[in-house]
Amino acid sequence: MEKNAKIYIAGHRGMVGSAIQRKLEASGFGNIVTRTSKELDLRDQKAVTDFFAEEKPDYVFLAAAKVGGIVANNTYRADFLYENLCIQNNVIHNAYVQGVKKLMFLGSSCIYPKLAPQPLKEEYLLTGLLEETNEPYAIAKIAGIKLCEAYRSQYNCNFISVMPTNLYGYNDNYHPQNSHVLPALIRRFHEAKINADEKVTIWGSGTPLREFLFADDLASACCFLMDNYNETELINIGTGEDLSIKDLAILIKEITGFEGGLEFDKTKPDGTPRKLMDVSKLHQMNWRHQVELKDGIALAYQDFLTRYI
Repeated sequence: MEKNAKIYIAGHRGMVGSAIQRKLEASGFGNIVTRTSKELDLRDQKAVTDFFAEEKPDYVFLAAAKVGGIVANNTYRADFLYENLCIQNNVIHNAYVQGVKKLMFLGSSCIYPKLAPQPLKEEYLLTGLLEETNEPYAIAKIAGIKLCEAYRSQYNCNFISVMPTNLYGYNDNYHPQNSHVLPALIRRFHEAKINADEKVTIWGSGTPLREFLFADDLASACCFLMDNYNETELINIGTGEDLSIKDLAILIKEITGFEGGLEFDKTKPDGTPRKLMDVSKLHQMNWRHQVELKDGIALAYQDFLTRYI
């Protein structure tokens, strides 16, 4: 990307979009276009059409989405499917109409089949059934990937798709019901410490394995791939390392300073047994994550304390 290029970040106020903006600004990019959801409703076809016609960005990072954890995904199934389809369709189509040089679509590791072999290779997409609890969100993301592929095939658009693993970091969502597992645990352990609770209850058995990537590492990978990756096939972004939810809970317990015990509620769903990304393609391009999990959780906890306490 040229330093003077006009770059539109869709979803710049979210954890991922804000990390991308920080990375771009730190790298000397000064012509960054953003709109809040109040200023531009990406679900509104006419509004998005008018925005692209006016701004004519050179590059687009499509990080805007309706997101949430297991509970939110399973509760608001229609909203997650409809709203994400609207956002993707409007942004991707108008990027084509206005001749955007390159667009990056950010997906999610939940696109892969629930029982796919581990680690998850890019070619496992659409080879099996999805995890039921977040199927609508996953289907929306798969549609976005295929839309990018279709515009590339039919119109020769340089639209690429990247699949981040589970993310955490600055500006995360700590909502009690609608957050992902890592930020949810940070909040739960912190509140338990403040309330001097005897124990913290964790959903599920604690045995599922998960991989976590600091959002600023994702931003680094996204900018790297925007400059160096131009293929049809999606590409995974992750660490290539995972741990159990139980071990994650123990780590967060230590970092937050909670001194009580742990209890696992096995009546609650576990979700996918394991989600480890195969990041060999990315590693072969000489990109690797920099922030290790323990250090990243400590940074995220400090951010939580700054913004929520």
